[in-house]
Amino acid sequence: MKLNIPILSVLIMLVGCSSQIKTTTNTSTSLKYTQFVDPFIGTDGHGHTFPGATVPFGMVQLSPDTGIEGWDWCSGYHASDSSVMGFSHTHLSGTGGGDYGDILLMPTVGEIKTEPGTKANPDEGYRSRFDKAEEKASAGYYSVNLKDYGIQAELTSTTRVGVHRYTFPKSDDAHIILDLKHGISDSPRDTWFEVTSENEIVGLRKSSGWARDQYVYFVAQFSKPFASVAGDREGELLENVKKLEGEKGVKAVLNFNTEENEPIVVKVAISAVSVDGARKNLNAEVTDFDFDRVQKEAERTWNTMLSKIETEGGSKEQNTVFYTALYHSMIAPNVYMDVDHQYRGMDQKIHTATGFTNHTLFSLWDTFRSTHPLFTLVAPEQNNDFIKSMIAKYEQYGQLPIWELSANETGTMIGFHSVPVIVDAFLKGQTNFDPEIAYEAIVAAAEDEDRGLYWFNKEGFIPREKESNSVSKQVEYAYDMWCVAQMAKALGKTEDFEKYSKRATYYKNLFDAETGFIRSKDMYGVWAKDFDPMAISLLGAGDYTEGNAWHYNFFAPQDVNGLMALHGGDEKFAKLIDEMFLQEAVNDNHMAHDVTGLIGQYAQGNEPSHHVIYLYNFAGQPWKTQERIRQVMNEMYTAERDGLSGNEDCGQMSAWYVYSAMGFYPVNPANGEYIIGSPIFPKVTIHMDNGNDFVIEAPKTSDEAIYIQSAKLNGENHPMTMITHEQIEKGGILSFDMATAKSDWGTALEARPTSFAILPSEADQITDDEPYIFRPYVTNESLIFNAETTVELKNVIDGVEIFYTLDGSTPTTNSTTYTNPFEVTSSTLVKAIAVDTDGNTSAVADFDFKNAYYNTGDTFPSLSINYKKHPSYYSGTNGLIDGVYASDNLRDGKWDGISGQNFEAIVDLGDAKSVSNISIGFLENTGSWVFLPKEVIFSVSEDGENFTEVGRTGTDMPNNHPRINVRRFAQATAEGTNARYIKVEAVPYMKLPAWHPGAGNNTWMFTDEIVIEE
Repeated sequence: MKLNIPILSVLIMLVGCSSQIKTTTNTSTSLKYTQFVDPFIGTDGHGHTFPGATVPFGMVQLSPDTGIEGWDWCSGYHASDSSVMGFSHTHLSGTGGGDYGDILLMPTVGEIKTEPGTKANPDEGYRSRFDKAEEKASAGYYSVNLKDYGIQAELTSTTRVGVHRYTFPKSDDAHIILDLKHGISDSPRDTWFEVTSENEIVGLRKSSGWARDQYVYFVAQFSKPFASVAGDREGELLENVKKLEGEKGVKAVLNFNTEENEPIVVKVAISAVSVDGARKNLNAEVTDFDFDRVQKEAERTWNTMLSKIETEGGSKEQNTVFYTALYHSMIAPNVYMDVDHQYRGMDQKIHTATGFTNHTLFSLWDTFRSTHPLFTLVAPEQNNDFIKSMIAKYEQYGQLPIWELSANETGTMIGFHSVPVIVDAFLKGQTNFDPEIAYEAIVAAAEDEDRGLYWFNKEGFIPREKESNSVSKQVEYAYDMWCVAQMAKALGKTEDFEKYSKRATYYKNLFDAETGFIRSKDMYGVWAKDFDPMAISLLGAGDYTEGNAWHYNFFAPQDVNGLMALHGGDEKFAKLIDEMFLQEAVNDNHMAHDVTGLIGQYAQGNEPSHHVIYLYNFAGQPWKTQERIRQVMNEMYTAERDGLSGNEDCGQMSAWYVYSAMGFYPVNPANGEYIIGSPIFPKVTIHMDNGNDFVIEAPKTSDEAIYIQSAKLNGENHPMTMITHEQIEKGGILSFDMATAKSDWGTALEARPTSFAILPSEADQITDDEPYIFRPYVTNESLIFNAETTVELKNVIDGVEIFYTLDGSTPTTNSTTYTNPFEVTSSTLVKAIAVDTDGNTSAVADFDFKNAYYNTGDTFPSLSINYKKHPSYYSGTNGLIDGVYASDNLRDGKWDGISGQNFEAIVDLGDAKSVSNISIGFLENTGSWVFLPKEVIFSVSEDGENFTEVGRTGTDMPNNHPRINVRRFAQATAEGTNARYIKVEAVPYMKLPAWHPGAGNNTWMFTDEIVIEE
């Protein structure tokens, strides 16, 4: 199918918000790009998209909810369902976590039901069955027939207003349920509604979920007056209600008398600020009840945005997949500001945006890779708003967003990927923001000591026992540091440029030449045991984030040439990528849902693999890129409901396809270069906001003709297998000659793209040759022993000397030289250093050996506790007395998590024994809601009934996030103390403090080994 589309020059202008769009030149009104948009793509499988109505970057996403719990219902809808529980106004697009689903409406007839009922038996509640064949969805529109009620439901929206049209049968018992309890995987904390006129109801749903503290105020107006209004609070139905409130979620029943085929139109405006803000939004965006007008305007808005990229040729399916992908890439981030520019900030205060439109929902671990770079091509003004929103969040919260949702930092995923988004726009000259404030913000992110950065910045690597997902964080932090370095260089900050350039090479510090993989080691430099490159670990546990060693072995987009050198050069590097595709396509962990779309161990369904295919170009084998890119586009993207191989992830899965279908991809999302793949359309035109058009021509391309034979840029030979953003912005024509056989185009050394974290010309100036000396380590499996133990000191570096002390003093080269293992028979603090032949010294290693009682599988010591073990934070039956310390990593499996209550543990030694000291460990990780206890109390007893307190220790509540650490609380006993029972109690700071983003919620205590010394 050939699309004869006129050349367009479209300039997107912001009028109060990023999705109120007008064109500055005449455009074709005959072509509807929206005809190729199918919002149902991604609603089956694990795509997690929603089919409902929204506009580009809109604050409202009005969509049906078929389920609100479970991984495949993160968006509230899944194609496997056959009943719907209503239509709510906020939804996440393609995420791996659930939230939103605020302000649900459900039209019904007959008996009043205020609970939704179940999928197994919809008749239990207000749910209705539906037939998927009767569903319709397009850009800005959704409709479905509610079979149980004979009601046709239709949805459309503006930026801040959702508009419903419910066509009822004749009934004296017609209702519209307003359910403020309803939400997707969250819990209401404060809800209320008030009937303010014969056809208006207003209110608030405040909830806690992924967004810990979310406010959604609303004003809903109906085209027909209410016959009466009832209310429901915790299952009690109240007649003739004007106002109702309740923490756990109140509901309104709006009653009507309807004629046959009578439509009732409902317009619902939302605001995170106030009811007054919602009313202003309503008055500004929808002044009447003309559903069709709003729908047409939504379609026009989408058509304007989609027209930024014009395809010619290609099959209907290719165009459907392409324009639906472009549509999905423009759903988020969402406007998060009222028409008067007021918005709720990260400090939960109300702010007024000046000179930008505030946005929320920054899924940056996903979208920094290609979604935001795509915005620099087709939505640069909106992208600037996104960046200004990030900077405002930094000014309010002291941190750039990591994964921000409704003015709440969720801390989800890894890296500090606001940085490449900011730096990319800055280096492309799209700088409608203060670069000095932006630089201050990105440096603050790079110097934040949380999330493993303390170790990364100080030691050059993240030890596996100090931070979960240490390898994934290591490689992604290195990339982000490169981005900071590039902005420092552009701003003339030479010292910073050198410092952050060095850090950009730190990914190498976890490269194991023996296995050929980037993998984890501990703080002593010892590689993890039993390494399996195919073993998958989850977010928050293990060495990798939603992946394995194969997925992260190729992530150094800032230094691809350096990465190739580690692997032995371009031939070996290309062969290793080949091997990735030839591995067995298995996911060894059924919980790692995101590792999907497998070709061998390449996983298109999750982000870490997205750039890998394009790395063949750097190795001089671009025909392999062309082969594999076509394979992925053909196999992993279809026009069916399950047409996405993994979570859509707020546009990233789709942006990958948009780029790849056009024929290139930003391997390094911030260097302004695009690596060439294999274009699927005979012609693509990018209409840029500067008035220039960039055309990609491949007239011979087909499913068989996938190989590039030659290329020309503006009529001149183009041997390079990459193109720059600057070349695209100037406009012109990039043409490809395609054929069915591979060619030697792009194989020459001078034709290959290059990528150096430190340019060869700058290596002498920047390279740090100072060697790193690892700390000595002990071979003991545990530092807790009974009676005696042998201490053996080692170092991973050959030829170093080890010096140690046993009296707690800091060792020097004048201390005892280690030659042979030695015995300790009492609690002893061993400190050691390693020194190389040039006098370079390691940091001090300390090993606090304890002569103590612990459970070895025998009857005693035994443990009793006053709390129920949490399934995710559980160290085992006797985990607190098993002789093994937990690490700084809260998910290492050795911690017990307790929330909402005091902690009490009693250890029974079996008979009275000598006790000299009692200690217990607690984790402090306030960003994850884990606080030290307010007080720890130690007691002893001979009979288990009458306890004598031997001491207590208190803490002060911090006024900000301290660095993650483990603190051991210890209490010496009086000389000669004998006891059979040892009791340890801990009193928590029950609620998160006012300065914390989750203020008001319960804290957690994470507790570790109880050590009872002889």
